[in-house]
Order: sequence, then structure tokens, then C-alpha cells
Amino acid sequence: MPKIITFGEIMLRLATPGYLRFSQADTLNATFGGGEANVAVSLANYGCEAEFVTRFPENDIAKACIADLHKHGVGTSHCIFGGERLGIYFLETGAVARPSKVVYDRAHSAISEIQPGMIDWDKVLEGADWFHWTGITPAISQGAADVCLEAVKAANRLGVTVSCDLNYRKNLWKYGKKASEVMPELVACSDIILGNEEDADKVFGIKPEGFDVTATGGQVDQKRFQSVGEQLMAKFPRAKKVIITLRGSINANHNTWGGVLWNGTTLYESPRYDITHIVDRVGGGDSFMGGLIYGLLNFDDQKALNFAVAASCLKHTIYGDYNLVTVAEVENLMKGDGSGRVSR
Repeated sequence: MPKIITFGEIMLRLATPGYLRFSQADTLNATFGGGEANVAVSLANYGCEAEFVTRFPENDIAKACIADLHKHGVGTSHCIFGGERLGIYFLETGAVARPSKVVYDRAHSAISEIQPGMIDWDKVLEGADWFHWTGITPAISQGAADVCLEAVKAANRLGVTVSCDLNYRKNLWKYGKKASEVMPELVACSDIILGNEEDADKVFGIKPEGFDVTATGGQVDQKRFQSVGEQLMAKFPRAKKVIITLRGSINANHNTWGGVLWNGTTLYESPRYDITHIVDRVGGGDSFMGGLIYGLLNFDDQKALNFAVAASCLKHTIYGDYNLVTVAEVENLMKGDGSGRVSR
């Protein structure tokens, strides 16, 4: 059973019921979520040994979060404690022409005040096959960026495969550094690089020619993104594979979804899914990453990509951040069973 370590921030998610706006809601649905934790939950569902590492405050909200992770089979034995609070994000789910909105309340969260030396990465990574981080973590604070760099360097030294999701969030980079200043050293330590249509452009100025993410009309020419993979590999020679998720947005409830994988010699293209009634797209990229890690540990590049896209397609039908699906369910969709018929 492969062992995967993920590191980052998990938050309390407070979402308006249904499609209510913040100004309409008098209740909020409480769950938990965060990029790296979402990946760990996916992998635990697939039967992997998944460990999530973060810094928690010592309070009852953190205890509830830990219990939630344990419920989904994710280990937390290497988490550390300190600080005052768990971060929060508020979600208003959009509909048709009205986009979803996220409001962060994560200043002074426990992990934002983490410092180098607080985590013994050699101990955490002992026996691990894979380490995963995202661009959200170094955006939180200088301390979080420094600890993430400690982790990837330790993983490199110990021969642990490192994956990153570029995951650019412009509203998070507020501590005086730009993503373009911090991310290169971290990405240079990564073997697998994932991004969406915009990430490479926003962080490194790398983009496919003639592509406008705001005007896809649901149609994305996947072959255009080979150049993105080539440019990222040229910039980061350690990278063995570059994967791009491709979302065509028709409206807030109707997207097309697919991806490409460039391994330095071949561009693999996934099937494209037409997702017409999105339940919850938050965590879609994380569900792709969870599927991709599982796929690369078990399959060839083409099947790994197809597994990741199918897994994340299913995530769009599930409420909350987590992708609560099994390998069998993903493989059924890969075989073409998207009928939604009752399984008896």
C-alpha cells in the first residue's frame, strides 16, 4: 500500500444552503476542506495510506476537524499544535450566469504562524512514497512557505516523489511576496507539476498562444497546452510530467472538463466530460490531483490521466470539498457508465 504525505491548511467551510446569497442566508452549512487535505481524503478512499500534516490550534473546532479526517481514513499523527484558530472560508454557490463566491477568514490561523524547525520532516517522510503540496501553502505566510521548502528539500534528499499543484490564489498573496518570487524554488524541487488553464500564466507568465480562459464557450483545444508543458519542463528540469486540467465554462452549472499530460515526449489527452448539473465544483482540482497520484502509482500515463479526469468529473456531483468515491466507481465511469442508474 503506497504511503502519501500531504501538507497544507485545512479550514472550516461555512456555505450558504442551496443557491442562496450571503445576504439571504440565515444558516450556514459547516464542513471542512482544504486543497491538500482534500487530496488525502481521495487517496484514502482509493485504499492508500494517506497522512495529512498541518498545524492545528488546540480547541474543539480543531478536534472536530481531526475527527472528520479520521472518519475518512486520513492519518494525522504528524500534525503539530499551537496558535489560536482554524482558518475559515465562506462559500456562496453560484448558478447559471452568477458565479460562486468565496470569502476567506484565515488571517492569523495556526498554520500561518508556523516556523521552520517545527516539523521533523525526516521523521514525517520515513517510509513515504509521495509528498504533495500546493501553491496555496506558500501563499499563506513566509513561515508556511519556508516550512514547505523544508519539506520538499527533505523529500528530494530522501528520494520521495514530489508533486505540486500550482493552485494560484491572487487573494492570498498578501505578506509582501509575489508568487513569482516564492514559487520557482519550490516547483524546482517537484517531479510532477499540475496546473489549470491559468496557473502557469499567472505564476510564471507561461501560456498557450491564442487562448482566452474567459471566452472558451465550453470548448478548449487540448493540444494548445503541449507548449505549456514544454515551457514548464524547460524551466524546471526536475519535472518528469506536467499535467493541465482544462475547464470549459458554459455557465456556473454547466462545464466541460478534461486534461492533458505531457511527459517530455508525448502529449496524452483525456476524454472530455460534459457536466451539465454541477452540485459542487469546489475541490474539483484537488479531486483530479488525488486521482492522478493514484493513477501514476498504478497505471500508465494515459490511464492515469483518464482516471484523474473521471474521478474529478464525479466530484462535481458531490457536496463538500471531499471527493467521496471509490476506485470501482471511477473505473465504471471510465468504461462509459455515466447513466446514473440506481445500483442495486
